[in-house]
Amino acid sequence: MADLILALLAAPRAFFRSRGDTALEVLALRQQVAVLKRKRPCPRLNRLDRLFWTTLRQLWSRWTDVLVIVKPETVIGWHRAGLRLYWGWRSRLRGGRPKITEEIRVLIRRLAEENPTWGARKIHGELVKLGFVVSERSVARYLRRVRRRGDPAKRWLAFLRNHREAIVACDFCTVPTVTFKRLYCFFVIEHGRRKILHYNATSHPTSEWVVQQLRESFPEADPHRYVILDRDSRFDAAVIAFLKVSGLKPKRTGIRALWQNGIAERWVGSCRRERLDHVIPLNEQHLRRLVRDYGSYFLEDRIHDSLGKDTPNRRPVEQKPSPNAGVISNARLGGLHHRYCWREAA
Repeated sequence: MADLILALLAAPRAFFRSRGDTALEVLALRQQVAVLKRKRPCPRLNRLDRLFWTTLRQLWSRWTDVLVIVKPETVIGWHRAGLRLYWGWRSRLRGGRPKITEEIRVLIRRLAEENPTWGARKIHGELVKLGFVVSERSVARYLRRVRRRGDPAKRWLAFLRNHREAIVACDFCTVPTVTFKRLYCFFVIEHGRRKILHYNATSHPTSEWVVQQLRESFPEADPHRYVILDRDSRFDAAVIAFLKVSGLKPKRTGIRALWQNGIAERWVGSCRRERLDHVIPLNEQHLRRLVRDYGSYFLEDRIHDSLGKDTPNRRPVEQKPSPNAGVISNARLGGLHHRYCWREAA
């Protein structure tokens, strides 16, 4: 700052000196500036230096002829930056509509995610009923910033919950035999009470075989309306055509989306853990018997969390008949599992 003031005070001296003396002084100063320019790193200019050069640019047309420390484009950039700061300060907000609070923004995002089909009108109506003061236009403007409206997984789960009494699912599971032969177990399970409607096993499943199994699963008029199946090649056009003729709407799951057929996938996992992992099937007949026994245990004895600690066939609650009664166990699936009940003491 002091150096700049001294330079401004010494500037009038140039008007009272001879041309030769002034030219030599300018030459000497330019040589020193050239030396400073070769110095690394380059000298840093402060805000006052930038203000000096931007002001000199407005007052003197030949300012680029003596500028050597920085490039002329740099000075122009400083001027433009100052222009943006000036007009930004002039156009600053001095009032207007109040900003939407963080509470309202979070609530708008929550309503949009939980109700994917709602627009600004319905969301604004809910906010009004909750006592918030906000315009519908503000809600619509904020909704544009919400990138993803709703979760496809939630919509699929809502469909399953709303139609579970009318939904059945079918799938395959593979089981190796004692001779390393691969068998395919096909089953149909309903979503409402997790009941196994049909099952069978074969070593060579085809679409014609699948159609026959579906025909046995739905022999008469059936209350079910939807069938969930994956993208297995065995569920081809013939299978889809049979389902439609039977009055059922096929719903294919996404690619590698096992959770979309969760009821069937969980049944496969339970059957493996509780039965098939402990016994090696000998052939198709043996596998059918194993699955039949597990199906009976699954429907009559096994407790399901999703059914309120009940069984698909609604196992009754047994009250203690007398103070002397005791709990006894009944073996299921060859002793792998047990069912317990009360019995009078002898």
